[in-house]
Amino acid sequence: MNVYDSDRMQDLMENVGYETVDTPEGADMVIINTCHIREKASEKLFSDLGRIRPHKNKKEEDGSQMIVAVAGCVAQAEGEEIFKRSKVVDIIVGPESYQTLPDLVGKAIREKKKQINLDFVPDNKFDVLPESKTGVGASAFVTVQEGCDKFCTFCVVPYTRGAEYSREVSKIVDDAKRLVDQGVSEIYFLGQNVNAYHGLDASGQVSSLAKLIEEVAKIDAVKRIRYTTSHPRDMSDDLLAAHRDIEKLMPFLHLPIQSGSNNVLKGMNRKHTRQDYFKIIEKLRESRPDMGLSSDFIVGFPGEADKDFEDTMDLVRRIGFTQCYSFKYSPRPGTPAADAKIQVEESVKDVRLAELQKLLTEQQIEFNKKAEGQIMPVLFEREAPKSKKRSSGDKIQLWGKSPYLQSVIVDVDSEEEAKKYFGKIADVKILKSRPSSLVGNIN
Repeated sequence: MNVYDSDRMQDLMENVGYETVDTPEGADMVIINTCHIREKASEKLFSDLGRIRPHKNKKEEDGSQMIVAVAGCVAQAEGEEIFKRSKVVDIIVGPESYQTLPDLVGKAIREKKKQINLDFVPDNKFDVLPESKTGVGASAFVTVQEGCDKFCTFCVVPYTRGAEYSREVSKIVDDAKRLVDQGVSEIYFLGQNVNAYHGLDASGQVSSLAKLIEEVAKIDAVKRIRYTTSHPRDMSDDLLAAHRDIEKLMPFLHLPIQSGSNNVLKGMNRKHTRQDYFKIIEKLRESRPDMGLSSDFIVGFPGEADKDFEDTMDLVRRIGFTQCYSFKYSPRPGTPAADAKIQVEESVKDVRLAELQKLLTEQQIEFNKKAEGQIMPVLFEREAPKSKKRSSGDKIQLWGKSPYLQSVIVDVDSEEEAKKYFGKIADVKILKSRPSSLVGNIN
């Protein structure tokens, strides 16, 4: 979501005459787009602002001006406190109000005053945003839903992104059509709670995410559809059926559970149990036996006992994941869990996280190994990063994605051959698996 928002802010500023540069040195404007999910987000922000200060001072010494804007969830959470802690900042804008950025920049320059907008106006936001020009390749993000009404006790999203809001089906379909006209073949639906999508269709009726997927799948040039991030409470029967019936919907689902312990899930206010999660996965695998699964896990949540952690390990062993994200719990100011009295010691968190990640890595390696010898359709997006440093005469490595979101690397002989595959889907025979990627030959 933050990648998407950063791209849209770039689109906004390019529409009023700005163009991007690679470094802050000499820039007329710097935007820091922030996320509040991870630990020490505020400290990282002020560290970045400290690095920008010399560049801003140099611009002023030269008789010109650098506008510094802080956007995103830290901006929403910290508000005017950012102004108090850093004289460098000229503009503070939240994730639901960044569509006003050009106006705020104009006011900051004309009035020589600091500007702030932290309003929650997502409907206005999507009406104002220009058509996407940035970050368009073979795969592109489309925001379909923002905000969250779940209020998990560890999470700041409801406070920084606001209540759930869903865009109209027709506007999302229009976005998808514009993107495929620019060469996109894979559409990635985004939302803080994407499967809670409830936008209106052309007849004014509420549509589900499954129905939205069905509509976008009708666009011939769309070859693949994905969505993230989901909540177990909103895995409806029609969405499970969509994984069975809609071929363009990829056989991969990221479905965060956070913990395998009912005690911890209750403390997190997740409003689902481990048994609920098992039932969802059972139905999903009945609908699509080849489904790849990913999840999020938090270890060391307040009050998590040894038995609770073992419940998480048991759930991981029984389900088997293709790839996962796992973190130590860290308190977020303003969330209920931050004030819990029974906090888990850091040393215990470290041990538990290492044990969990070891198991998850073993499962990822095992899943990748099963791909050896298979022929997979791979969407090629660009040259592999390491390949760009190749010596003269070396083969070119292409990077693509399997249906299960695995990275796939293949060799081709020339740049001309490479260009033939960029943005295209080709069958690849997988020759070798690595812990985080696959290697193969175009079939």
